[in-house]
Amino acid sequence: MAAYVYTSLKLHIDPEKFYVEALDSNELMIIDRVSYEITLVENKGQIPPSAITRTIFGIMGVVRLIASPYLIVITKVSKVGDVEHHPIWRVEDTQVIPYTRSVDHLNDQQKQANHDYLRMIEEVLRQNGYYFSSTYDLTHTQQRLNNTSAEFLTFPLYERADQRFVWNGHLLREFTSQPEVHGNLLHNVVIKQCHVNQRPFKLIVISRRCCYRAGVRYYMRGADFEGHTANYVETEQIMDYEGSRGSFVQTRGSVPLHWSQRPNLKYKPTPIISTALKQQDGFQRHFDSQIVLIESFDFHRECRALQWHRLSLLMDRLAEDQAKMGYYLCRSDGSVARLQDAVFRTNCIDCLDRTNVVQSMLARRSLQSQLQEVGILSLGERLEDHNDFEFIYKNLWADNADALAKQYAGTGALKTDYTRTGRRTIPGLLMDGYNSAIRYMKNNFYDGFRQDAIDLFVGNYIVDEAECINKPCPLQQPRSVRYTVLPFFLLIALSMCFICLLIPAADWSLQLLYVLFWGMASITTLAIVYYNGIEFVDKPKLTQAKAKRE
Repeated sequence: MAAYVYTSLKLHIDPEKFYVEALDSNELMIIDRVSYEITLVENKGQIPPSAITRTIFGIMGVVRLIASPYLIVITKVSKVGDVEHHPIWRVEDTQVIPYTRSVDHLNDQQKQANHDYLRMIEEVLRQNGYYFSSTYDLTHTQQRLNNTSAEFLTFPLYERADQRFVWNGHLLREFTSQPEVHGNLLHNVVIKQCHVNQRPFKLIVISRRCCYRAGVRYYMRGADFEGHTANYVETEQIMDYEGSRGSFVQTRGSVPLHWSQRPNLKYKPTPIISTALKQQDGFQRHFDSQIVLIESFDFHRECRALQWHRLSLLMDRLAEDQAKMGYYLCRSDGSVARLQDAVFRTNCIDCLDRTNVVQSMLARRSLQSQLQEVGILSLGERLEDHNDFEFIYKNLWADNADALAKQYAGTGALKTDYTRTGRRTIPGLLMDGYNSAIRYMKNNFYDGFRQDAIDLFVGNYIVDEAECINKPCPLQQPRSVRYTVLPFFLLIALSMCFICLLIPAADWSLQLLYVLFWGMASITTLAIVYYNGIEFVDKPKLTQAKAKRE
């Protein structure tokens, strides 16, 4: 996702300009901090000696806030492996640098709003799962890249990228006028070295999360009118053995209808299907981009009471379709032996936990066929019989599940004990309970901010520099009196209840009366808060502000 990546970069910060120096070439990018102009020139000693210098590993882009534009640079990376000898990097740390040297030109409301916007950008940057390559196109599958023309492969990475998966596409808009600047893109990537029958091969899982309907669990559901669905992810499993590469692609995405499930303090808010919007258009547009047959499987009913072995029923029902679907296989000499003719699109209500389990099982069966075809496994030999490999494989898919779940739901995936071990365990159930509690807190009291942060990052909301001067501040929305009074009264009632319990009174009956009174006051207040839950959850503000503009 970096806009400008070389083997080594130096950022020189001057009061008037940023200078980005490529140490392995003679190019110099100059960013004017006053006019905002970006130029790429030959390095002829333009860098002032007084400039502050630091090492960076790429530029993710520029975001415009109230105070000024901000330059986002990658300050720390780690290598996760190679895909076809192309290094893949994970972003470990970033820095957001303002063009302006001061915010004294802003009024107090603008300063607070600019600070909140900056917090939002930093919130998205702190999420794990950002990867990039300066030489490999992570946005396309192996099969899609094979089907392109030679001319297409000469285009800069940003120009030829599948824009659905370019998470910093909005941030790169400042650089699109520079044809020399390449876009290198971020995704969830897991790479493992494996051995089966003493033969080494590489196993790679790339998950491409779509940015067109990006958001968090309860604030982004269903499909839009263009057919883009929430939490849409294309996951590709790649096997690389002595130059031969096999690929199996699956997708996931929210139920492609217009529906919502807004948090309201209930553990599971009721899903609501819109009756005001025409359902057919978005539904049809989504499935026009898929090749799918529908196979319904009630996961909870079939696998109740930890009977997870019954997932074999689903796998048996899908076996014939998967055999017809096939997989992509390219031989070491460049010849294509097989093509994948369709994809499995899997979804549960969140497209996370149960979806992860099923996708990992489908991917294992495809991998087994690929390894048999390249000669690593003999016909009829099963991957499940190779314990060392099974441990790596299960943890690879569980790591992928955790990364996707943290981005959408705020915690690691549930049911990963089954993905990691092949069975449900008591520690796994306890961890699911813990993660469910954390999800509840985040979904109700923090996800409005997270949704705003994502909308700002991907460009769904554009900051107006006149905000809080001639226009209202979208982040400062009034709350009802109950929002302040009821939690305060609940705190007092609970405190008094505990005080009455802990401090002994001369008359125990009077003490009991006080405990009952404050206990009932606490329960009544809590019931009122729960009943009016929609008023107490953290709601996104930028969506409403954008709607008012339009």
